[in-house]
Order: sequence, then C-alpha cells, then structure tokens
Amino acid sequence: MKNLLTKNHLWLGVKYLLISLFIGVVIRGFLLIPVPVTGNSMDQTLAQGDMVLMEKFSKVKRFDVIVFQQADGTIYIKRVIGLPGDEIRYEKDQLYINGEKINESFLTNNRSHDHQVSPYTTDFQLDELIGEKQLPKNEYFVLGDNRRISKDSRSFGTVQSKDILGKAQAVYYPLTHIKIIS
Repeated sequence: MKNLLTKNHLWLGVKYLLISLFIGVVIRGFLLIPVPVTGNSMDQTLAQGDMVLMEKFSKVKRFDVIVFQQADGTIYIKRVIGLPGDEIRYEKDQLYINGEKINESFLTNNRSHDHQVSPYTTDFQLDELIGEKQLPKNEYFVLGDNRRISKDSRSFGTVQSKDILGKAQAVYYPLTHIKIIS
C-alpha cells in the first residue's frame, strides 16, 4: 500500500512538472519574450546588458518602447514618437506632433545627466528626413532616449509595422535594474 502511494505521488509530481514546463514554454515563446539590450541609445531608460521582457500582443501607442528588426537583421529597441498619419518636427528642443507641443517627461533624467549645451534633440522636420509631410500608413517614427548618440528614424527612416517584434514592458535582469518600462 505504501509503495502504491509513493508511485501515485511521484506520478502526480511528474504531471505537475510537465504542465509547468508546458506553461513556461508557452509564456516564454509567445507572451513574454526575453530580449537583451545592446548599445547605449536608450541610456537612462535601458542600459547595455539589461534583459527586457517583450510582449507582442498589444497595440503600439505613442511613447511605447518597441523592439523591431531592420532588413539587415539588426534588432533595435527604441521609443515610438510618431504614429501613422502624424506630422512631426523638432524645433528648439521641443517636439511638435500635428502642430501641438508635446511634453517628453521620460527625457527629464537624460537631460539632467547630459552636460553638453542644448539642444538635446537637434531640429528637424519629417519631410526633410523621409520626403513626406506625414508618416505613411503602417509606419512609425522612433527615437532613442539618448538622443545625441542614437541611431534611429533620423538616420534609417521609419519603421514599418510588419518589422515590429513587440513592446518592451519590463527589465528583469540585472536585479538592481528591475523595473516596468515607461
């Protein structure tokens, strides 16, 4: 009788382990995907070596931090500034979207750590960069939070929605950097 109970408990433990592994694979493969941060174009928000959790099921909104892949296979992590149909310009370190001044509170920390003379973001107009006044359908304009050194839409153009892998939601490693990305 005791031997039968031990076998039942062992079998129950194996079933729980298999179910847990299956759930872990589903979460890891489809819901929350780990992505390493390389480079320092998102400094003060994300650091070189951080590991972020990316999800790919929610809609991309302005100021989300997204993960996308360029045609050459390079993977980038940047912040969405412009959405399809937007007119974008920077003038005297101020972002304007569709003619309205937009506050970028997420840059406060970056600007306080930058000891160079203003502006933090150089002036530009969208049509100077992509040859169009508005962002085309299914295309996004992205910038790194470390504006002075970031390779972003100012250099490689817009990001098409089909190239977006997901949204970066949280830093989970190293433990001293754990946070929700905002």
